[in-house]
Formats: sequence, structure tokens, C-alpha cells
Amino acid sequence: MQTGSATTSDANGPVAGRAFPRGMSSHGAAYFEAGEGDVLVLIHGVGMRLEAWAPQIEQFSKTHRVIAVDMPGHGESGRLPEGSDVTDFVAWLGRFLDDLNLDRVSLAGHSMGAMISGGAVASFPQRIARVAYLNGVYRRDPQARAAVLARAESIRATGVDKEGPLTRWFDDEPNNRQARELTRTWLERVDPEGYAVAYTAFAGGDETYADCWPSVSCPALFLTGSGDPNSTPEMARAMAAAAPKGWARVIEGHRHMVNLTAPGAVNTFLAEWLVAEEKPA
Repeated sequence: MQTGSATTSDANGPVAGRAFPRGMSSHGAAYFEAGEGDVLVLIHGVGMRLEAWAPQIEQFSKTHRVIAVDMPGHGESGRLPEGSDVTDFVAWLGRFLDDLNLDRVSLAGHSMGAMISGGAVASFPQRIARVAYLNGVYRRDPQARAAVLARAESIRATGVDKEGPLTRWFDDEPNNRQARELTRTWLERVDPEGYAVAYTAFAGGDETYADCWPSVSCPALFLTGSGDPNSTPEMARAMAAAAPKGWARVIEGHRHMVNLTAPGAVNTFLAEWLVAEEKPA
């Protein structure tokens, strides 16, 4: 297994504060696209927006047609109905691919976006050329499951918690301050109702597609940070071991928001994944 490290101060750091202009699909999904070539679709996590992929958009739009989409109820995308579960979010992604006439894509998701990506490769594998599962969850233990379900339940009563996620997602390294403040801004701007629907689906969704990985025949990257307390390296390794063409990459010294805090390492591993037809050595 390889490791890597980088900070927001490296050459591939996030584009601070940049807002991307959106297009809108016929079913109300907001997206940004740039570049030409094979299609790379990016889906962010709960509480975020497509700008969270800024370092990856900047890098891979040089070689691919990159399409970053706002998850339902986030950014400028319409929300799904209350009570929607992860299968509804996967169906939403299928409609989005239909709306943009995308027959086959490379698909990368972060956190809940990873969960949706796993559901997509299980539900319509013929459309997914390869899948990248960044900081995703897999078979939470009882303690972690109880904690995330409790957080989901509290959203209706107390609203969007900003400090809790920031504490879990970032350490106190000075180099992470820019990414932390960007993330705080996105959490402050998120639609509370859309957030609640998505977080509840996320809290209950870690088992929904957990059995799919032995049947996934495309290249599958499972990436996380060594210090991510909820999307752990053990989860990434377990999924990689289950997928016939799966492999794990763990970025040392980073937590949940590795696409922002370690963009150089993340981009290196995604570049490896984008050309892989088999499991890398």
C-alpha cells in the first residue's frame, strides 16, 4: 500500500473562495463542467458543494471533461423529499447522467458522494468505467453507527452543526486553516432541510451497498486519510480487499477533507486511477 502527504500550500492547493458558474440539468441538478476528453464525474459530501473539488477540477480539466455536481439539497441543486434514502440519491445520479447523455463515466465521490458512487457502480455498472471512493464509510461498528444516527436525529432539533464536523474533519495544523475556513463557509450556507435529508440518508446507508464490492469488475480506488475517525483506513482496506480490481491508498497525517488538505497526493492517486485498467502493483 502506498502513502502520501501534501498540504494546502503545495502547487495543487485549493482555489480559495472561487465560485464556479453552474449549468442546470432538466431534473434540477446544478453542475459545473470544464475540459474535454473522457468524462470524470465528481460528487461531494454532506454539507459541501461542488467547489470542494476545486483542486481536482483545476488539475483534471486539463486532460478530461470534468463534471462536478451539487448533491441534492446542496449548492444550487434541488433537494430530495424528506425520507429519501441512499437508493434515492443513487437514482438521482442516474437521472443526472441521463440528462447529460453520459453513457459511461469515471466516477469519484467523497464521503456521502462516495456512498452514492458505490451505489451507482452496484446499480448501473455498465455506465461506470471506474470508481473512486474517497473518505467513504463501510460497515460502521455499533458505536460509530449509534453516534452518526444520533447526529442525524439532532439536526431537526438543533439545525446544522458546524463545529462538530470541523473538529472531526480537520486537525489543528496551520496549513489546514484555509481549507477549514472554506468548509465552515459551505456549512454555513447549506440548506438546512436539504442537509437534514442527506445526512439522514448517509447515517443509515453504510450497509445498503456493502455487499456489492465482490461483484464490481471495474478499477476501484479506496482512499482516505490516516487520521479520519469515521472513514477509516481499515474500511478502505476492507473494501479494496473485497473488490476484484480494488486497491487502497492512505494519506498519512490527514483526516476527512483530504481533497482540500492534501490535494497534491489526492491528485496523484486519482491520476493513477484514471489510467488503470487493472489493480496497480
